[in-house]
Amino acid sequence: MASEHKWIYIGAIVVLVALMVVGLITYTQQKATAEARRKAQELSDTLAAKGFRRFDVDNLALALGTDGGPVCTDPNSALKRGLWLVQMANGAGGPGMRPIIADSRILQAGAEVIKIYCPDKLARYEDKINDLKTEDLVRD
Repeated sequence: MASEHKWIYIGAIVVLVALMVVGLITYTQQKATAEARRKAQELSDTLAAKGFRRFDVDNLALALGTDGGPVCTDPNSALKRGLWLVQMANGAGGPGMRPIIADSRILQAGAEVIKIYCPDKLARYEDKINDLKTEDLVRD
């Protein structure tokens, strides 16, 4: 008689373990989502206090996650610095491309992202942006 019910017990244990695994994964994802939303809200509030428009917290949380995503993946690399410099140009292509004096608030916004998501990389980032010529160009 015990051998007849053995499969029921094994099946119940397998279902219980599967439910525990699903619950653990769901809890971990919810915790990460809550942390991502908290950081995104902090970033949105900080940037709004500095005069930027308020960003959608859900979009920021999806884009930056809990670790800053692509922003914190070696923000001081030569490639990212090159991309900054290309983006801070007059928009012309080819031989007409010229560097511009960028607004300092744009680089400060990048520093805020790094301060919230990967503060250990902030000092090197600030060293890199301090070399760039910027001005307060955008009026409130």
